[in-house]
Amino acid sequence: MAITPACASVGPLGAMAVGAGAAVFCYAAVTMLKPALGYDDSLDVFGVHGIGGAWGALATGLFIMETTDAGYGGQIGIQIQSILITAVFACAATAAILYAMKAVMGDLRVSEEAETEGLDLSEHSETAYG
Repeated sequence: MAITPACASVGPLGAMAVGAGAAVFCYAAVTMLKPALGYDDSLDVFGVHGIGGAWGALATGLFIMETTDAGYGGQIGIQIQSILITAVFACAATAAILYAMKAVMGDLRVSEEAETEGLDLSEHSETAYG
């Protein structure tokens, strides 16, 4: 996921640097950032896709093979701007979708009893594990 923004813009060494950075940053986000902030992300979507994608976008500007019209330093600025715009858009779109779902469906969380019992059984009437 981190190499996607940079795939046509970096060489082999740049790609390895993007991959190494993704491993370090995503691991840190999942194992340190999530517990420190205490947010609910059972699939680690933010830690992997959010952080990994942001690193990949930034790494595009850092490891770009050819200078662009903006130049190397200018490209990093453009990449940072794109990361910030994407983060604001993603948060706003998620909030709008959740607000609309709550207006139609009511409460978006299951009860504590359902969580304790397990969602496989409470929501789907089956068990995933014996």
